Amino acid sequence: MPVKDATQRFSSRVDNYVRYRPGYPREVIQLLRDECGVSAESVVVDIAFGTGIFTRMLLENGNRVFGVEPNGDMRRAGEQLLADYPQFTSVAGTAEATTLPDRSVDLVTAAQAAHWFDPEKARREFVRILKPGGWLALLWNDRRLDSTEFLRQYEQLLRAYGTDYEDVRQRGMTLALEGFFPQSFETREFEYKQTFDYAGLEGRLLSSSYVPQKDHPNYDAMLSELRRIFDAHQVNGKVSFDYDTRVHYGQLGNLKV
Repeated sequence: MPVKDATQRFSSRVDNYVRYRPGYPREVIQLLRDECGVSAESVVVDIAFGTGIFTRMLLENGNRVFGVEPNGDMRRAGEQLLADYPQFTSVAGTAEATTLPDRSVDLVTAAQAAHWFDPEKARREFVRILKPGGWLALLWNDRRLDSTEFLRQYEQLLRAYGTDYEDVRQRGMTLALEGFFPQSFETREFEYKQTFDYAGLEGRLLSSSYVPQKDHPNYDAMLSELRRIFDAHQVNGKVSFDYDTRVHYGQLGNLKV
Protein backbone atom coordinates (compact mmCIF):
# COMPACT_ATOMS: atom_id res chain seq x y z
CA MET A 1 0.00 0.00 0.00
CA PRO A 2 1.39 3.42 -0.90
CA VAL A 3 2.71 5.55 1.92
CA LYS A 4 -0.02 8.09 1.24
CA ASP A 5 -2.53 5.43 2.28
CA ALA A 6 -0.66 4.58 5.47
CA THR A 7 -3.44 5.93 7.68
CA GLN A 8 -5.73 3.13 6.45
CA ARG A 9 -3.30 0.20 6.72
CA PHE A 10 -4.76 -1.13 9.97
CA SER A 11 -8.50 -0.69 9.33
CA SER A 12 -9.12 -4.43 8.90
CA ARG A 13 -6.83 -5.41 11.80
CA VAL A 14 -8.26 -3.39 14.66
CA ASP A 15 -9.51 -6.29 16.79
CA ASN A 16 -6.17 -8.09 16.75
CA TYR A 17 -4.36 -4.80 17.30
CA VAL A 18 -6.37 -4.10 20.45
CA ARG A 19 -5.84 -7.58 21.88
CA TYR A 20 -2.30 -8.49 20.92
CA ARG A 21 -0.09 -5.45 20.34
CA PRO A 22 2.54 -4.85 23.02
CA GLY A 23 2.31 -2.18 25.68
CA TYR A 24 5.30 -0.17 26.87
CA PRO A 25 7.54 -0.37 29.95
CA ARG A 26 6.47 1.71 32.95
CA GLU A 27 9.95 3.20 32.92
CA VAL A 28 8.94 5.29 29.88
CA ILE A 29 6.56 7.37 32.00
CA GLN A 30 9.22 7.82 34.67
CA LEU A 31 11.65 8.94 31.97
CA LEU A 32 9.17 11.59 30.77
CA ARG A 33 8.83 12.80 34.36
CA ASP A 34 12.53 12.92 35.06
CA GLU A 35 13.86 14.20 31.74
CA CYS A 36 10.98 16.19 30.21
CA GLY A 37 9.46 17.63 33.37
CA VAL A 38 6.12 15.91 32.78
CA SER A 39 3.77 16.09 35.75
CA ALA A 40 0.11 15.24 36.22
CA GLU A 41 -0.65 18.86 35.26
CA SER A 42 1.07 18.58 31.87
CA VAL A 43 -1.13 18.63 28.75
CA VAL A 44 -0.13 15.93 26.27
CA VAL A 45 -1.09 15.14 22.69
CA ASP A 46 -0.56 11.54 21.61
CA ILE A 47 -0.23 11.51 17.82
CA ALA A 48 -1.63 8.54 15.86
CA PHE A 49 -2.87 7.16 19.17
CA GLY A 50 -4.42 4.16 17.44
CA THR A 51 -6.30 2.00 19.89
CA GLY A 52 -4.96 3.90 22.90
CA ILE A 53 -2.26 1.56 24.18
CA PHE A 54 0.26 4.26 25.14
CA THR A 55 -2.44 6.91 25.62
CA ARG A 56 -3.82 4.99 28.56
CA MET A 57 -0.44 5.09 30.30
CA LEU A 58 -0.41 8.88 29.98
CA LEU A 59 -3.93 9.09 31.35
CA GLU A 60 -3.00 6.84 34.27
CA ASN A 61 -0.24 9.36 35.00
CA GLY A 62 -3.01 11.92 35.51
CA ASN A 63 -2.43 13.89 32.32
CA ARG A 64 -4.93 15.74 30.19
CA VAL A 65 -4.47 13.95 26.87
CA PHE A 66 -5.60 14.76 23.35
CA GLY A 67 -5.43 11.69 21.13
CA VAL A 68 -5.04 12.48 17.43
CA GLU A 69 -5.83 9.63 15.03
CA PRO A 70 -6.64 9.73 11.29
CA ASN A 71 -8.02 6.18 10.98
CA GLY A 72 -11.67 6.11 11.98
CA ASP A 73 -11.76 2.41 12.90
CA MET A 74 -8.69 2.70 15.10
CA ARG A 75 -9.91 5.93 16.65
CA ARG A 76 -13.29 4.43 17.61
CA ALA A 77 -11.54 1.44 19.19
CA GLY A 78 -9.35 3.81 21.17
CA GLU A 79 -12.33 5.87 22.26
CA GLN A 80 -14.00 2.72 23.57
CA LEU A 81 -10.88 1.62 25.45
CA LEU A 82 -10.45 5.06 27.03
CA ALA A 83 -14.11 5.85 27.67
CA ASP A 84 -13.64 5.85 31.46
CA TYR A 85 -11.00 8.60 31.39
CA PRO A 86 -12.65 12.05 31.55
CA GLN A 87 -9.32 13.75 30.81
CA PHE A 88 -9.15 12.19 27.33
CA THR A 89 -10.27 13.96 24.17
CA SER A 90 -10.30 12.16 20.82
CA VAL A 91 -9.40 14.21 17.75
CA ALA A 92 -9.76 13.31 14.07
CA GLY A 93 -6.51 14.66 12.66
CA THR A 94 -3.01 13.81 11.51
CA ALA A 95 0.55 14.45 12.63
CA GLU A 96 0.79 17.12 9.96
CA ALA A 97 -2.58 18.74 10.80
CA THR A 98 -3.68 18.07 14.38
CA THR A 99 -6.38 20.83 14.46
CA LEU A 100 -5.18 21.80 17.98
CA PRO A 101 -4.64 25.46 18.98
CA ASP A 102 -1.26 27.17 18.93
CA ARG A 103 0.90 26.69 22.05
CA SER A 104 -1.65 24.44 23.72
CA VAL A 105 0.35 21.37 24.86
CA ASP A 106 3.43 20.63 26.95
CA LEU A 107 4.40 17.31 25.35
CA VAL A 108 3.88 15.61 21.98
CA THR A 109 4.19 11.83 21.90
CA ALA A 110 4.00 9.25 19.13
CA ALA A 111 4.25 5.53 19.89
CA GLN A 112 5.02 3.09 17.07
CA ALA A 113 3.85 5.63 14.49
CA ALA A 114 6.35 8.34 13.51
CA HIS A 115 7.81 6.32 10.62
CA TRP A 116 4.54 7.04 8.78
CA PHE A 117 4.74 10.83 9.28
CA ASP A 118 6.11 13.48 6.95
CA PRO A 119 8.94 14.64 9.25
CA GLU A 120 9.21 18.23 8.02
CA LYS A 121 5.47 18.91 8.04
CA ALA A 122 4.94 17.07 11.33
CA ARG A 123 7.78 18.96 13.05
CA ARG A 124 6.32 22.26 11.90
CA GLU A 125 2.94 21.26 13.33
CA PHE A 126 4.46 20.07 16.61
CA VAL A 127 6.33 23.36 17.03
CA ARG A 128 3.08 25.22 16.41
CA ILE A 129 1.04 23.39 19.07
CA LEU A 130 3.78 23.10 21.71
CA LYS A 131 4.20 25.68 24.42
CA PRO A 132 7.64 27.36 24.56
CA GLY A 133 10.11 24.84 25.91
CA GLY A 134 7.81 21.96 24.98
CA TRP A 135 9.02 18.42 24.37
CA LEU A 136 8.64 15.71 21.73
CA ALA A 137 9.00 11.99 22.55
CA LEU A 138 8.97 9.30 19.85
CA LEU A 139 8.69 5.67 20.96
CA TRP A 140 9.14 2.33 19.25
CA ASN A 141 9.04 -1.27 20.38
CA ASP A 142 11.72 -2.91 18.23
CA ARG A 143 11.20 -6.67 18.12
CA ARG A 144 14.45 -8.54 18.48
CA LEU A 145 15.04 -10.52 15.32
CA ASP A 146 17.51 -13.19 16.37
CA SER A 147 17.91 -13.37 20.14
CA THR A 148 16.21 -16.81 20.17
CA GLU A 149 15.68 -19.54 17.59
CA PHE A 150 11.94 -18.90 17.76
CA LEU A 151 12.42 -15.22 16.89
CA ARG A 152 14.81 -16.10 14.07
CA GLN A 153 12.24 -18.40 12.51
CA TYR A 154 9.44 -15.90 13.04
CA GLU A 155 11.52 -13.31 11.18
CA GLN A 156 12.03 -15.79 8.34
CA LEU A 157 8.25 -16.30 8.19
CA LEU A 158 7.70 -12.55 7.80
CA ARG A 159 10.27 -12.34 5.03
CA ALA A 160 8.72 -15.31 3.23
CA TYR A 161 5.05 -14.34 3.51
CA GLY A 162 4.92 -10.61 4.24
CA THR A 163 3.25 -8.58 1.52
CA ASP A 164 5.48 -5.52 1.93
CA TYR A 165 7.38 -6.39 5.10
CA GLU A 166 10.78 -5.38 3.74
CA ASP A 167 9.50 -1.97 2.66
CA VAL A 168 7.92 -1.27 6.05
CA ARG A 169 10.98 -2.50 7.94
CA GLN A 170 13.32 -0.43 5.78
CA ARG A 171 11.14 2.62 6.30
CA GLY A 172 11.54 2.27 10.06
CA MET A 173 15.26 1.63 9.84
CA THR A 174 15.98 4.68 7.67
CA LEU A 175 13.80 7.15 9.57
CA ALA A 176 15.77 10.39 9.91
CA LEU A 177 15.13 11.41 13.51
CA GLU A 178 16.93 14.68 12.85
CA GLY A 179 13.93 15.62 10.72
CA PHE A 180 11.85 15.73 13.89
CA PHE A 181 14.57 17.11 16.16
CA PRO A 182 16.35 20.09 14.54
CA GLN A 183 18.32 20.47 17.77
CA SER A 184 19.92 17.69 19.79
CA PHE A 185 17.89 14.84 21.22
CA GLU A 186 18.45 11.99 23.66
CA THR A 187 17.72 8.28 23.36
CA ARG A 188 16.94 5.81 26.13
CA GLU A 189 16.35 2.09 25.78
CA PHE A 190 14.36 -0.37 27.90
CA GLU A 191 13.62 -4.09 27.70
CA TYR A 192 10.08 -5.39 27.21
CA LYS A 193 8.55 -8.84 26.71
CA GLN A 194 5.28 -10.36 25.50
CA THR A 195 4.31 -13.98 26.11
CA PHE A 196 1.77 -15.78 23.91
CA ASP A 197 -0.10 -19.04 23.62
CA TYR A 198 -0.76 -20.07 20.02
CA ALA A 199 -3.96 -18.04 19.68
CA GLY A 200 -2.16 -14.96 20.95
CA LEU A 201 0.77 -15.52 18.59
CA GLU A 202 -1.57 -15.81 15.63
CA GLY A 203 -3.40 -12.66 16.68
CA ARG A 204 -0.10 -10.80 17.07
CA LEU A 205 0.96 -11.84 13.57
CA LEU A 206 -2.35 -10.84 12.02
CA SER A 207 -2.25 -7.42 13.72
CA SER A 208 0.66 -6.51 11.44
CA SER A 209 -0.17 -4.45 8.35
CA TYR A 210 2.30 -6.31 6.14
CA VAL A 211 0.98 -9.90 6.40
CA PRO A 212 -1.64 -11.60 4.19
CA GLN A 213 -5.29 -11.64 5.22
CA LYS A 214 -7.86 -14.38 4.72
CA ASP A 215 -8.53 -13.63 1.06
CA HIS A 216 -4.81 -13.90 0.17
CA PRO A 217 -3.57 -17.15 -1.47
CA ASN A 218 -0.64 -17.39 0.99
CA TYR A 219 -2.76 -16.97 4.13
CA ASP A 220 -3.25 -20.67 4.95
CA ALA A 221 0.36 -21.58 4.23
CA MET A 222 1.54 -18.74 6.45
CA LEU A 223 -0.56 -19.92 9.39
CA SER A 224 0.57 -23.50 8.85
CA GLU A 225 4.18 -22.36 9.11
CA LEU A 226 3.38 -20.26 12.16
CA ARG A 227 1.87 -23.32 13.86
CA ARG A 228 4.96 -25.37 13.03
CA ILE A 229 7.25 -22.71 14.50
CA PHE A 230 5.15 -22.44 17.63
CA ASP A 231 5.03 -26.21 18.19
CA ALA A 232 8.79 -26.49 17.72
CA HIS A 233 9.67 -23.76 20.23
CA GLN A 234 6.87 -23.47 22.79
CA VAL A 235 7.66 -24.07 26.43
CA ASN A 236 4.65 -25.02 28.53
CA GLY A 237 2.44 -23.84 25.69
CA LYS A 238 4.01 -20.36 25.43
CA VAL A 239 6.49 -18.41 23.32
CA SER A 240 7.93 -14.94 23.92
CA PHE A 241 8.57 -11.81 21.90
CA ASP A 242 11.51 -9.77 23.19
CA TYR A 243 11.61 -6.04 22.46
CA ASP A 244 13.97 -3.12 22.83
CA THR A 245 11.80 -0.12 23.59
CA ARG A 246 13.55 3.01 22.33
CA VAL A 247 12.50 6.51 23.37
CA HIS A 248 13.88 9.52 21.49
CA TYR A 249 13.13 12.86 23.15
CA GLY A 250 14.06 16.50 22.81
CA GLN A 251 12.77 20.06 23.08
CA LEU A 252 10.97 21.77 20.22
CA GLY A 253 8.70 24.41 21.68
CA ASN A 254 11.26 27.23 21.69
CA LEU A 255 11.84 27.02 17.93
CA LYS A 256 10.25 29.21 15.29
CA VAL A 257 7.72 27.66 12.89
